[in-house]
Amino acid sequence: MAALVVITPTLGDAAVVPFLALAGLFLFGIRDGEWFETLALPGDREAERLYGIGSFALALAGLAAFATWPRVPLPFGAFAAAALVVGGGRPGRAAFERRFDGEFELVGGYLVGAGLAAVAGQTAVALIAGDIAPGAVVEALPVFTFLGAVAALTAALVRSLVYARDAHLTVVIVAFVVWGFTTLEPTVSALGIAVGLAVTVGLGYVSYALGAASVPGMLTGVLLALLTVVLGGPGWFLVLIAFYSIGALASKYRFDEKADRGVAQENEGARGTGNVLANSAVALLALLGYAATDHVDVPAIVFALAFAGAFATALADTLSSEIGGLFDDPRLITTLRRVEPGTDGAVTWQGELAGLSGAVLVGTIAGVAMPVGDPLVGGVIVAAAGVGGMTVDSLLGAVIEGGRIGNQTVNFLATVSGAAIAVAAGVTLA
Repeated sequence: MAALVVITPTLGDAAVVPFLALAGLFLFGIRDGEWFETLALPGDREAERLYGIGSFALALAGLAAFATWPRVPLPFGAFAAAALVVGGGRPGRAAFERRFDGEFELVGGYLVGAGLAAVAGQTAVALIAGDIAPGAVVEALPVFTFLGAVAALTAALVRSLVYARDAHLTVVIVAFVVWGFTTLEPTVSALGIAVGLAVTVGLGYVSYALGAASVPGMLTGVLLALLTVVLGGPGWFLVLIAFYSIGALASKYRFDEKADRGVAQENEGARGTGNVLANSAVALLALLGYAATDHVDVPAIVFALAFAGAFATALADTLSSEIGGLFDDPRLITTLRRVEPGTDGAVTWQGELAGLSGAVLVGTIAGVAMPVGDPLVGGVIVAAAGVGGMTVDSLLGAVIEGGRIGNQTVNFLATVSGAAIAVAAGVTLA
């Protein structure tokens, strides 16, 4: 991995990509097996995550960014937001500890303290540096609030995945995240950020209260939802929430029966960070690409199709697995021979029909509410991409899943294929 540094000059602005990809693989893709045992450091085995080498990959990604991106220093606003989410988050959590003992409430205290401190820090820095006049503070607050919320959620998420003593790691990651969103120069209205925060926090609480997500999974989902509302808009958010809400209900549907059959979602159906990212990482990249269309020479429709195609795949695959697992006589997709329920790559006609319904639902929403071109054509493309991605997931499950390749990695690859199918079909028909 270190040797990859020698080729970064040839990658230009994309030099961070291989290191971020490796970080994702180490932190979320490899959870057991020979590779895990080879790469695990002391403490990694207890956590069942390769934090040591994953952190190294993230550090290399940061250095690659410093080495290859435009020679612009880290903005002071991003520096202040990153430092103060850590400085303000801890006393915020401590204040809530005096009245509450639930993890959700304590995370809420951390977010409140971190978010307020980040907004205050950005405002103070902008005033001191002369970037805004005192009378323009109110106009700048929506953007500062958005960046502060992103910083606080990122810090809380990182903190939930590592040790509390790793504040140095948290502050570096948050600084880079906020720097990236500052570069996008997002247009944020007061109403937009108010609605975005209210809706996403409310949905996060519901998902945690109903047991649909763990605390890290909830934080990841809230962060993704906030970014989708602010950077994409209502249509993008409807696609995202269709996956999360229907997928969560499908996971809980007849859960005890699925548990008895050995096909139930692990952790009693509560989705963690790895599961959320495996299904949403491709869509997140597409969303960020859409937000950066002013800086890249790529049509916005490409990113919209990739976003919708990825989520159509994710919902189709989730419904296919959760509904199909309730029926007997599944068949392996590669040979069509009967196999036991829960076998990787096994399908039932009931599950395939449920998956098709999920893909059509996302296609309908995308066609009506997202910039995917002609509503009918765009909706059909997204639905077809969802079915194609679901099929790829089953094929990968039958061929490579198990051992070194886990379900989350297969889900990620399936969403990549769904996004690729949607973009390829959209470009061809255009």
